[in-house]
Amino acid sequence: MSTPAFDADAQRAGPPPPHRFRDAVPDDVPALVALVTSAYRGDSSRRGWTTEADLLDGARIDADVLRHDITRAGSRVIVVDGEDGRPLACAHVAIEDGSGYFGMFAVDPLLQGRGTGDAVLTECERIARDAWQLPRMRMTVIDVRESLIAWYLRRGYRRTGVHKPFPYGDLRFGVPRRDDLRFEVLEKSLESHA
Repeated sequence: MSTPAFDADAQRAGPPPPHRFRDAVPDDVPALVALVTSAYRGDSSRRGWTTEADLLDGARIDADVLRHDITRAGSRVIVVDGEDGRPLACAHVAIEDGSGYFGMFAVDPLLQGRGTGDAVLTECERIARDAWQLPRMRMTVIDVRESLIAWYLRRGYRRTGVHKPFPYGDLRFGVPRRDDLRFEVLEKSLESHA
């Protein structure tokens, strides 16, 4: 598996874009599917450091699942738009089992490493802590994604050692290129960060 040759935390040339957050609406679904796909799958994803192109082909997110996440209670899809109105970053934050759940995190590959991802993660943690009064944030990450896990560890998350199976055979989440994929649960306390 090849990995990009630059540090994920390195700042790229130019100032980061302003971070104005909004909640996604159902009309955003096509643009958000395109954004998430560009950040993780295919050749376009190789321009950033979050690529899963060596692990999975096909879809990264299902439009119907995304539409449901946008409209259901206890769930928000947060978006950062560019000046042209095109989504540049997004993430899903939801209430799950008494904790916040963070997922569907994507930043345009050309903006990665400029602070946009930090800002989106911080906003989702704020929502879980302040708006929903939740004690912790959890997420699942493919456990062979060491550079991504390291990025989260630097932001206060910890590996729990709890693993969940990858949904092999469910094409809504991609076509695996390996037979050893599984998720690990990461967790961060939000109580000490209030």
